[in-house]
Amino acid sequence: MSGYRERNSTAERALEILGLFDEDHPVISAARVAEQLGTSRSTAYRYVQSLVSSQFLEEAPGGGFRLGLRVLELARVARKAYGLSELALPVMQDLAAATHESVLLTRRVGDLVICLERAESVSHTVRISYERGSALPLNAGASALVLLAWADHQEVRSLLQHTTLRAFTDTTLTDVDALTDRLAHIRRDGFSVTRGEVDHDVLGVAAPIRDDTGTVVAALSVAALASRVPAAREADVVEAVVTSAGAISARLSAITG
Repeated sequence: MSGYRERNSTAERALEILGLFDEDHPVISAARVAEQLGTSRSTAYRYVQSLVSSQFLEEAPGGGFRLGLRVLELARVARKAYGLSELALPVMQDLAAATHESVLLTRRVGDLVICLERAESVSHTVRISYERGSALPLNAGASALVLLAWADHQEVRSLLQHTTLRAFTDTTLTDVDALTDRLAHIRRDGFSVTRGEVDHDVLGVAAPIRDDTGTVVAALSVAALASRVPAAREADVVEAVVTSAGAISARLSAITG
């Protein structure tokens, strides 16, 4: 039993040491390890050398220690294991709980917008056209407009001109010039708000999700009965969606950067 406790303690110390590294501290010294762990320098150095021998750390050219090849390999495996839906779902669930509305994660594939994931509010449900795995045309809904707004202008115009733009309701835009003008406003605002453009009496609020290069790769949106979101509440929903999209972008950048 004492051997198990010792191994467990060593593992905990190793994790503490690895946790000392961040963007501001890419290289650390054995003295810093000793200070943070509250141990002698000789004990700290022993822990560090154990991590070096297993390639979790390596000696830095200018002195001190940096993360080793084994950590880089684990990071590569982690990147492969995490998909966008997995990264986004915890944030989506929090947003659904905060707004009491349905939350969608969407991505554009050619001339279609695909719903990748959906999180439901436990207090409110809304019947909408977006189900997980379903596709909608480019011109309808807050998510679709966000995904178009930051795409290449010429590509978007070509897509709109060569795609049948379906009118779901009386407020659905099908005119290419009107759509491109609206996309410019969305880029300026940083989000999209639609009312009754896919489903009658449904409000959509969407914001872009970006990767580590700043490229918009997906959209996060809230779908709610418009009657539940008066003008006075709309700004709060917009802020929540924009903030949550930023949080997902940060998680995505941490994995892909």
